[in-house]
Amino acid sequence: MFLLNIDLLIPETGLLIWTLLVFLIVFFILKKFAWPAIVNGLKERETAIAESLASAEKIKTEMAQMKSENEALLAKAREESSIMIKEAKLVADKMVAEAKDKARNEYDRIVADAQNAIIQQKNAALTEVKNQVGNLVIEVAEKVLRRELSNKPEQESYIKQLADDVKLN
Repeated sequence: MFLLNIDLLIPETGLLIWTLLVFLIVFFILKKFAWPAIVNGLKERETAIAESLASAEKIKTEMAQMKSENEALLAKAREESSIMIKEAKLVADKMVAEAKDKARNEYDRIVADAQNAIIQQKNAALTEVKNQVGNLVIEVAEKVLRRELSNKPEQESYIKQLADDVKLN
């Protein structure tokens, strides 16, 4: 079936020499021209990678610093907003208290004015009542006196009686 030919596996000496000679020529050509370019390329790549890593580390450090600065600014902003809210609340409370005081003062003034008006109206009504009572008393007294004065003997007896009462007191 499949037979293996051993002669194909063992190279001849001439082929070995030529192969070695071509290998050495290619090796020296590669060593002289390609190897320095490859080594330089690798060194440049290594340097670029190192620089990139250093740059990334620097950026990472800067980002951490910026993050801490942002957190500090945020904390400061929160503190300032908290202070502003407290101040606004104090101002609002003060305004409410002032409005309450003003309303209370206005209420007290209105009540005092109403009480004064009531007292004045009461006094005016009392004066009016006194005047009417006085007028009624005068009218009654006038009517009584007319009746009394129309009878002269009764008048004289009444005057004597008043005189006697005055002497007794």
